[in-house]
Amino acid sequence: MNARIIVGAAYTATALATGMPAAAHGPTETVTPHFEKAIPNIPGKTMKVVIVDYPPGGASVPHSHADSSFIFAHVLSGEIESKVNDGPTQTYRAGESWYEPPASRHLVSRNASKTKPARLLAVFVLDSDDKTLTTPIK
Repeated sequence: MNARIIVGAAYTATALATGMPAAAHGPTETVTPHFEKAIPNIPGKTMKVVIVDYPPGGASVPHSHADSSFIFAHVLSGEIESKVNDGPTQTYRAGESWYEPPASRHLVSRNASKTKPARLLAVFVLDSDDKTLTTPIK
């Protein structure tokens, strides 16, 4: 069965159970693992790289990152709106980058456009034991 169908069904079921409309966050992102490697000169640390594709109007649910993860984010195409911790919501365009300190709360992460897709490269440096990169904020 297609993973998108399973995730969509789970999201819809959760939305119905909590009384929240499924479309409250619009279309969601697609996260594709791109690279993973233990860092040989920093014992216990691993680098994980993902590509995040946002459809037009797409967004991630608010989430936190692993307590040990330092994140470098780079917009590959389109424009991404991002709010980390108590910082301002900022718009980053293709070619622009930012970082997120360990244990960050990513309160806004979305495509700034309702008509064009956007793509983001996210590089995580985290404890090798940390397997979960993001956890939804309730």
